[in-house]
Amino acid sequence: MKLRAMSEVGAELGLAPEDVLPWGTHRAKVSLDALGKRSGKQGRLVLVSAINPTPPGEGKTTMSVALAMGLRKRGRRAVAALREPSLGPVFGVKGGGTGGGQASLEPAADINLHFTGDLHAITSANNLLAALVDNAVFYGQPVALDATRVRWRRALDMNDRFLRNVIVGLGGKAQGVPREDHFDITAASEVMAILALAEGLKDLEARLGRVIIGHSRDGQPVRAQDVNAAAAMVALLKDALMPNLAQTREGGPALVHAGPFANIAHGCSSVLGTRMGLAYADEVITEAGFGFDLGAEKFLDIKCRGAGIWPRGVVLVVTLRALKHHGGAAPSRVAEPDREALVRGFAHLEKHLESVAAFGLPAVLCVNRFPQDLDSELEELRAFGKARGVETAVCDGFSRGGDGALEIADRVLEMLDATDAAPPQPRFLYDVTQTPEEKVAAIARTVYGADDVAFTANAKKDLEAVRELGGAQLPVCMAKTHLSLSDDPTKLGRPRGFTLTVREVRLSAGAGFLVALTGDILTMPGLPREPAARRVTVHDDGRVTGLMQGE
Repeated sequence: MKLRAMSEVGAELGLAPEDVLPWGTHRAKVSLDALGKRSGKQGRLVLVSAINPTPPGEGKTTMSVALAMGLRKRGRRAVAALREPSLGPVFGVKGGGTGGGQASLEPAADINLHFTGDLHAITSANNLLAALVDNAVFYGQPVALDATRVRWRRALDMNDRFLRNVIVGLGGKAQGVPREDHFDITAASEVMAILALAEGLKDLEARLGRVIIGHSRDGQPVRAQDVNAAAAMVALLKDALMPNLAQTREGGPALVHAGPFANIAHGCSSVLGTRMGLAYADEVITEAGFGFDLGAEKFLDIKCRGAGIWPRGVVLVVTLRALKHHGGAAPSRVAEPDREALVRGFAHLEKHLESVAAFGLPAVLCVNRFPQDLDSELEELRAFGKARGVETAVCDGFSRGGDGALEIADRVLEMLDATDAAPPQPRFLYDVTQTPEEKVAAIARTVYGADDVAFTANAKKDLEAVRELGGAQLPVCMAKTHLSLSDDPTKLGRPRGFTLTVREVRLSAGAGFLVALTGDILTMPGLPREPAARRVTVHDDGRVTGLMQGE
């Protein structure tokens, strides 16, 4: 496979040569100046989401890349606007995050590893602030921070459960002030969320300055701007703020930028990457992490609300094996024919379709086809969708690339063309003026299907602090398991009669949202018993294999 020069990829998208900044042989940054050159252009935004996946995932990124390929083969100037992979999942359970088979982003190994260094820059900026915080604790200036009320956490882009709770400052008075500290994975950090939502350098600095790092000795909130951190953090992040340009396996353009987790953070690629795509492409194919209940809800209620954008429609990715999983089939047997489990799994799909409709958006079902899928079971799914006014397309993008995605491309174009005269208008689940409790309840009842919401004593205390700090009118980012519609990963299908429990609420003042943590969600994951890192091989010619499942 011969990759195209980045100048050619940028030219296909309509970017001027001076706006495509080489970052290695087959990687590039896109200058932010390019946005101002196409201020009047507005492409059509398509959101790719999914049902709740089985633990290995169901190929949503693969389908996003395949759809962009299929649209390109239909003569459209389409671009995939996707998130950057985190090293945690790459070396953990899932492996690489660049699609798969013939529907992948390239250069896949580079994107899955260091790419253009964005995640390293985010980690460094996060930890620079942590160092400045502890320096203020140590010297008592420029503000006298209370060591027992430091809120800012350190970050590392790696799954490392041993860093969830640590003690820092040991070794005597000259080494620091001993205190308990914590690490988040970089993709769950507030700096990652801020970079993904920032509209430019000035907005980036303003958001970073608003970050609450702790409290002073007299109990007043202290922000990053109070320790003069924001400008230095921007210096580390100024290149990372520019969207990255890569290509699909067939040479089409892809904007790959920012990577907040969806089960912890808001799960969407950057606002700037989306804006760049809309300014230069006919169609922008973007995805939100995990199922519609997590990534898509946040994409719409947080990212779209803040950026003033709205998709034309949703592509909901399904697999027969995931539907059977939610229909009660044993994990080891989901690839086998099982009409009864499949039909039972339709209740799970129906809940997601109801959620899409709650936002006023049309949808198309995209079936990521696996070799063992039966035509009879695929027809059963088509009939289910048709009875609910939703078209279904089977995609063989993994094995056939763009040629295998023509059916989904055609269905998506039909959906988009039908909305040209009257595009869907923003419809949110809640108003930001509602109380945090009302916002959480709106999400839990409408998207998860919960009967009620309960807040632990600790969460209620957190909400009191949120109100005191002026954060009550921010959107809510739910941290929840991706394996179930509920906060219990063992409740498959369409759970009913359950209460969602919020155990902690964090204020991300710079990102501009509240994080409500449910269940056993951790902001620093751990490696599994058999980490994906064990299958990685570096060959004599420098090629890296084993980053993707099945490679």
